[in-house]
Amino acid sequence: MFLPEEFTVEVRENIMSEKDEKIKNLSDNPLGFAPVGKLMVKFAVPSIIAMIVGALYNIVDQLFIGQKVGELGNAATNVAFPFSTACLALALLFGIGGASCFNLAMGRGDREKAPYYIGNAVSMLVLCGLILCIIALLFLTPLLKMFGSPDDVLPYAKDYVSITAIGFPFMLLTTGGGHLIRADGSPQMTMICNLTGAVINTVLDAVFVLGMDMGMKGAALATIIGQIISAAIVVVYMLNYKSVRLSLKHFKIKISYTGRVISIGMASFFNQIAMMAVQIVLNNSLKHYGELSSYGSSIPIACSGIVMKVSQVFFSVVIGLGQGTQPIESYNYGAKNYKRVREAYRMALISGAAVSIIAFLAFQIFPRQIIGMFGEGSEEYFEFGVKFFRIFVFFILLNFLQPITSTFFTSIGKPVKGIFLSLTRQIIFLLPLIIILPLFMGIDGILYAGPIADFLAIVVNVAMAVIELRSMRRLEKQL
Repeated sequence: MFLPEEFTVEVRENIMSEKDEKIKNLSDNPLGFAPVGKLMVKFAVPSIIAMIVGALYNIVDQLFIGQKVGELGNAATNVAFPFSTACLALALLFGIGGASCFNLAMGRGDREKAPYYIGNAVSMLVLCGLILCIIALLFLTPLLKMFGSPDDVLPYAKDYVSITAIGFPFMLLTTGGGHLIRADGSPQMTMICNLTGAVINTVLDAVFVLGMDMGMKGAALATIIGQIISAAIVVVYMLNYKSVRLSLKHFKIKISYTGRVISIGMASFFNQIAMMAVQIVLNNSLKHYGELSSYGSSIPIACSGIVMKVSQVFFSVVIGLGQGTQPIESYNYGAKNYKRVREAYRMALISGAAVSIIAFLAFQIFPRQIIGMFGEGSEEYFEFGVKFFRIFVFFILLNFLQPITSTFFTSIGKPVKGIFLSLTRQIIFLLPLIIILPLFMGIDGILYAGPIADFLAIVVNVAMAVIELRSMRRLEKQL
């Protein structure tokens, strides 16, 4: 069958124009051609700093509270910590979800839909922050008791959360908005946004807690002032978004866009929700089995809070590495440049392994010194804290695998696998072990639940990553 020459010429020109357009899209965006190592530095380093700064919000408060208020103050910040985790979960749900959807759309060359993902994500961050604030203030006492607060800790926890809850909308907008800003190719601005709030928080902590002797309320007030200023920076940036122009229509919530954002961000959300569930069960278990031991109920809760928040600095670095690769992986997966996707994932793993070794050595060699930074305590206080560091987080040596791999699956648009990996350590393994092992081993069973759950989760993560990378190589051969 022969076709007219003018028809074949037209078809050929259309095919060439589509190819040229795709090449143009790739050449216009450094994510498609710049060296992966340089992109990792550009995106991961600010992301890591931003995550560490976020972790330091709680640690700085606890440092000042520990010095001024003591063990009960440390226990109170740990009891209140599930609220912060809930905020972070929602921030990652819409922050990472919106950023991934935006980068995937831009990688496909779909510039019309891309801004809707950013606008819808911003609107949901603010809305969810307001809802969480109202819930916390209305049901503060029963929620704190559910989180495992002993009676002598409850007044301190109420003083703290009754003020920090007001900052929930600003915290969500700051944390989630940072991911949306990073997706726009401005990771340095994300870093500046978070760093500004952290510096203000630290300075005001010193003024309110130490200088004005305001205790828990002073630390809480310092926190929300820093969050409000950081959120204002995010708002200003959104009004001047670089990659696409954002208008009011993009911020109107639409189920089609919000649903896609949620599906992509669900892995990171579930990871944090799982952590919150574990924190609540852990606090209640420590309270119960602590009362049956020589430590009492408050010491185990105070020590676990310190260990969790210090280890959160490590996880902030590792999560930051994963988030730093997200724009690279999302864009290149959308553009079917699978080699660059694998290279970004590999570099994140290598960097994460180096950080894990440092954390492992610090937690095994200097646990007492780290605990001492958070104020004085009894000998039993330090004894339990050292045990918690050396046993519960023993496999921090390999814990970099789970957050990096979970983010990897989210970045390439496979949220179900990411969600499953987010649930492996916290829900599938750790939660049952925290409940079962103490029945036979007392409070020591809680300590050994950590490394066992970590090891099982690591095995699952490695297996799923290997299968996915092999599948990606097969797709590459088909191009």
